[in-house]
Amino acid sequence: MKFTRVLGLIAAAGLALSLVGCGVNNIPTKEETAKQSWADVQNAYQNRADLIPNLVATVKGAAAHEEGTLTAVVEARAKATSVNVDASTISDPAKFKQFQQSQDGLSSALGRLMVIQEQYPNLKANENFLALQSQIEGVNNRITIARRDYNAAATQYNLSLRTFPSVIWAKTLYGSSKPMELFTASAGAETAPVVSFDKPAAPAATAPAAAPASH
Repeated sequence: MKFTRVLGLIAAAGLALSLVGCGVNNIPTKEETAKQSWADVQNAYQNRADLIPNLVATVKGAAAHEEGTLTAVVEARAKATSVNVDASTISDPAKFKQFQQSQDGLSSALGRLMVIQEQYPNLKANENFLALQSQIEGVNNRITIARRDYNAAATQYNLSLRTFPSVIWAKTLYGSSKPMELFTASAGAETAPVVSFDKPAAPAATAPAAAPASH
């Protein structure tokens, strides 16, 4: 009886090792790695959103005439933070697209806000603005890195659902697993925001009317 039990344990251990060798754990392992990378993306975006109210207040104090730009940033932030994000977002094309578009919209509005400092010497010398500007730049760098890392992890996970031998488990044990969406470059991302401070051209002077000819 004891001998039979030992043989059973050995067989079970051998089966477990063979499953590991066949990659049965690859899918859940890569899925968790990608989810952690996604959490890093969310955290970076949240950090940026937390900085914006102070940035808007600082700019408003030194550049009150930029009401349109400030309003655009506030509205873009509200839209970005109102998008409902949950665990299903990364495998739902529509939800993921909505999330990326809202965040890219905030990036665009924020970029225009940061450019206006060139017109306001007081703003360029404002210590609070300079500190916030530095923090925003740091967070934007973190967002870029977090998105890149997430894309890499999600790509590896997606490949595990399609390549041998893990595709066997994707079709059996993990049949409900769905591929994850990837971040793409936003339209116009390669172009820096442009704000024109040129004064409108003065209207052309009207030529004086010719004097009537004398007879």
